Amino acid sequence: MGTFRADEISNIIRERIEQYNREVKIVNTGTVLQVGDGIARIYGLNEVMAGELVEFEEGTKGIALNLESKNVGVVLMGDGLMIKERSSVKATGKIAQIPVSEAYLGRVINALAQPIDGRGPIASSEFRLIESPAPGIISRRSVYEPLQTGLIAIDAMIPIGRGQRELIIGDRQTGKTAVATDTILNQKGQNVICIYVAIGQKASSVAQVVTTFQDKGAMEYTIVVAEMADSAAALQYLAPYTGAALAEYFMYRERHTLIIYDDLSKQAQAYRQMSLLLRRPPGREAYPGDVFYLHSRLLERAAKLNSSLGEGSMTALPIVETQSGDVSAYIPTNVISITDGQLFLSADLFNAGIRPAINVGLSVSRVGSAAQIKAMKQVAGKLKLDLAQFTELEAFSQFASSLEKTTQNLLARGRRLRELLKQSQSDPLTVEDQIATIYTGTNGYLDALEIEQVRVFLQELRSRLKNKKPGFQEIISSTKTFTEEAEALLKEAIQEELKVFVVEEQI
Repeated sequence: MGTFRADEISNIIRERIEQYNREVKIVNTGTVLQVGDGIARIYGLNEVMAGELVEFEEGTKGIALNLESKNVGVVLMGDGLMIKERSSVKATGKIAQIPVSEAYLGRVINALAQPIDGRGPIASSEFRLIESPAPGIISRRSVYEPLQTGLIAIDAMIPIGRGQRELIIGDRQTGKTAVATDTILNQKGQNVICIYVAIGQKASSVAQVVTTFQDKGAMEYTIVVAEMADSAAALQYLAPYTGAALAEYFMYRERHTLIIYDDLSKQAQAYRQMSLLLRRPPGREAYPGDVFYLHSRLLERAAKLNSSLGEGSMTALPIVETQSGDVSAYIPTNVISITDGQLFLSADLFNAGIRPAINVGLSVSRVGSAAQIKAMKQVAGKLKLDLAQFTELEAFSQFASSLEKTTQNLLARGRRLRELLKQSQSDPLTVEDQIATIYTGTNGYLDALEIEQVRVFLQELRSRLKNKKPGFQEIISSTKTFTEEAEALLKEAIQEELKVFVVEEQI
């Protein structure tokens, strides 16, 4: 049997006492009174701040949105199924922030910037607030660089510039997401970081978009932020701000970014749900009074920074869904008034086979030709004019029994111009190809062809220019101008292709 030595025991106790470090923490805590429908009512939390993150006993986080006299209304960032009545809640002293880094490129994440693609954790050493103030007036400069979408109808007539906010609006199933994803695909090799934010979408739709990006090699420069239809309302509400925080990280590092919000109608609905459950007074269409501020503070973060801040940019393409083409509803009118123009997609055009179904008459870009290269300005002006005349004549010709030859020719050319604006999904065109296509149509080279032959001919012409007349593309890309030399090369290619094409069609 061993013996105990009193001096050893006293030494051990003395060491332990010396090592003991008494740490006193003051924690702001509260108690759960009620929980359900993604909302918790908390008693206590006397010193909590508006928008502060709180943590429940079982690990769920929430945001304190309603600070009332007797309790605090918290929205849950999760299902909250394990939260019990009378369990404790503590304030974290922080507001919502996310980790940011270059490592996010090519990943699919949720509104809390956690990876959901099954490819492991994302390394980051820096944090950024989800909600941060937009750049001020002095920090900005006017938009002047084009952001090419690869769609002729947009780049020629409703151009978008880097740092602009252009709304994509239309009924469901009119190709809004297709326009946005094609724009991302067209940024390949343009040194633009793209962020696609899916809010309240079906998981299958998001998976389809991600697969398209992977197949076309676009995930290398893209981040996908996704909160599906079954996500908590608080997470659907936060997702766009998370995307904006990631875009700002790159923008302030002198990079160009493009962010798609698909779509803000779903975010407004999630915010309405949260607000009604928090018993905030409802306004028009039951939306809360600050729903305009919800979108304005998000979209104002898009900017073109001045030279002292590195000339980075964030271009925003928010998407809003309309019901039966009604653009005078609450959310559409709000977002139209915040943005620098809108692309209106028409269900009638879509069903008539005109895709992308952009209604050029109702669409507008408030930046205009400032966001076009000189070569595009030189050829696009005539296209706008010819299409405007055609639309007017087409409406008039429905009531006229006989038309004179000039009118018939204008209508025939207009139909061919409308045909050249059609493009397949995931097939964006370079600006050089667009210029060649527009020039061919507006100068009457397509008039002799049948409407069904137009797209086939243009495809073969673009192929001929690429393989046999590479000088044309070199001139446009280096000088950004449609020079006489470029025009001569293009005319040669058109004449050669017309001869070959007519012979091929006759065989």
